[in-house]
Amino acid sequence: MGKIDKNIVYLGWVSYFTDMASAMINPILPVFVVSILHEGYDKLGIVIAVATFVSYALRLVSGYISDRYGVVKPLVVGGYVLSAVSKPLIAFSYSYKSVAFLRGVERLGKGVRSAPKDLLISAYAKKKEEGKTFGFHKTMDISGELTGTLPVFALLYFFGQTETMIRNIFLATLVPGLIGVGIVLFLVKDVPEKHSQSYRFMITAQDREVVKMLLFYFLFVLFVFSDSFFTMRAKSVGFETFMIPLLFVVSTATQTFVSYPVGQLIDRFGVKYLLIFAYLCGVAAQLLLWEGSEAAVWGAYAFLGLFTVTSLNANRAFIAANADNKGSVYGIFYAGVAVFGALGALLSGYVWEYLGKEQALLLSLYGTMAVLLFFILGSRRL
Repeated sequence: MGKIDKNIVYLGWVSYFTDMASAMINPILPVFVVSILHEGYDKLGIVIAVATFVSYALRLVSGYISDRYGVVKPLVVGGYVLSAVSKPLIAFSYSYKSVAFLRGVERLGKGVRSAPKDLLISAYAKKKEEGKTFGFHKTMDISGELTGTLPVFALLYFFGQTETMIRNIFLATLVPGLIGVGIVLFLVKDVPEKHSQSYRFMITAQDREVVKMLLFYFLFVLFVFSDSFFTMRAKSVGFETFMIPLLFVVSTATQTFVSYPVGQLIDRFGVKYLLIFAYLCGVAAQLLLWEGSEAAVWGAYAFLGLFTVTSLNANRAFIAANADNKGSVYGIFYAGVAVFGALGALLSGYVWEYLGKEQALLLSLYGTMAVLLFFILGSRRL
């Protein structure tokens, strides 16, 4: 850690506390929507789609602003503020519409800050150490998720899985959220050099080649289950609500332990082989969910963690090392995830609600297997 710039370390702590707050919500929000508010799986899909689209689509705009006008830290700070103040308000929701709205506002904050934050990390990362740098940062935010998930398990286990307890957990997210805002506001420096107003924005031929390779990831995101549908699959095979956070612990702990080593492997062996590994893990997660035993579900969450951390680190490092307009390409990357992730959530929710969970599981399994095959055949330029 001593060789990593202190601004990246501070940004790691910002992500740590922000993701701690998010982890207090994520394991129980699907249960809140389906079991407490008594909405259907299609409505859960709408909530996920709204949150996913808003979270990722706005990154295209913020990435453009960062490249075009050199506005970086103000977008990062504003995004963290939005997320910190909107999460607790979910405690006052009584319909899927209000949950979707507030989740959208919270994800708006993530959308505003993410591409500029990645640009800020790239600005302070050493050359040819992008994988290690993003691996370190991912380790910090996943550690925050792990720290946030364990208290949720303890509260639900010792004080009951009641509606009041779940709403109080939502309210408690204000504390870590504000700590993260304080760190980014007072300790993190802006980029060393800003672009002037005369900077001419353009997407180069090299940028277009990078985006082409990202299309495989977008398709995989279309088919793979989001963590909310992982949660509802766990519920369908008999897991109690208080056990759901422990499943998230498996995923986040896996990501915490492997993120930094994965970053080092990316720097050593390149992106292609790590992405093949990531997609294999995603397929394995879907296969275990389809199998459906309790032991298989535990394993599915572990493979979900491997897929998530490896694919994100590899794609972010690939952009950092190869794109000319990094902020804009990060924005395109997140916009693609927005579109395909939202469509995937709507598709999974609709199929589960009207055709059954078996069909939803098979669609995701066959879809991810097809994308893995196409990536192996089409990634020779990596």
